[in-house]
Amino acid sequence: MTDIQFGWALNVGPREGMPFHQFNENSRRQIELMQELIDSLWFVDHVQFSDSPVLEGWTALTYLAAQYPQFQVGHMVLCQSFRNPALLAKMTATLQYLSQGRFILGIGAGWHEEEYRAYNFDFPSARARVEQLEETLHIVKALWSEKQVTFQGKHYAVNAAYCEPKPDPLPQIIVGGQGARMLQLVARYADGWNIAWAKPEEYRQKLAIFEQACQQEGRDPKIVQRSWFGRCTCVSSKEEAAKLEGTGLLGTPEQIAEQLQAYIDLGIDYFMLGVRDVSDLTTVELLAHEVLPRFKKRSQVS
Repeated sequence: MTDIQFGWALNVGPREGMPFHQFNENSRRQIELMQELIDSLWFVDHVQFSDSPVLEGWTALTYLAAQYPQFQVGHMVLCQSFRNPALLAKMTATLQYLSQGRFILGIGAGWHEEEYRAYNFDFPSARARVEQLEETLHIVKALWSEKQVTFQGKHYAVNAAYCEPKPDPLPQIIVGGQGARMLQLVARYADGWNIAWAKPEEYRQKLAIFEQACQQEGRDPKIVQRSWFGRCTCVSSKEEAAKLEGTGLLGTPEQIAEQLQAYIDLGIDYFMLGVRDVSDLTTVELLAHEVLPRFKKRSQVS
């Protein structure tokens, strides 16, 4: 029986007008409810969605790592455009050192044009952003493992760079993405592949492309951990469930369990879940008491 793991994705920020103590208490309560069922805490990496309150991802995750030393921590996923690759390697090595090996590097090519424009980041073509991500991964992995690194790429460069102390152990790298070029990077560089929000039928189509990419890289696709990120709304009755709209996992505990099983049947064994609204403790309670234990019991029996 496959060992199913769960991580909990905290909300990106408070609702408008919500005081800190309420946001902090709701976040704490979410973790408290989930703590026996999860292995990790996750935070997204965005800076703007119109005028909604949004906390900066690296700062927030560092705070969580210090507050909750029992969990691994990571981003779903870092936007490679926001940080110089060599600085990113240094930041990851530092957090890995200070957290005593609990950091997971989740990273992607970036997509949200609004925040690029608002914060004066260049927003090149999707192809260029994927090229930049590949150079970022190359630089990060080199600085983690080599004594001194010089690299001149199309987009980024480092010159006689050191990264000390080295991260020990090396952080896992999870690349988030769905396009063919992104899946090629997963096959070439990553320990894990994350797909966000996709429905099982969409994932099945991407899986065939991913497996082909692994074959081209001479890599067994089974050694790459597959994960799914998305948010949930769970309600007690089918009548309430029938009124739910949107993406992610929606429905009663039984319905959400069935949705999770559909992904598991396709080979996903790690789920980074969260709620849309930081105040939605009903969903958290139902997931904690009626959904996730079904899968954790199975994995413990195996």
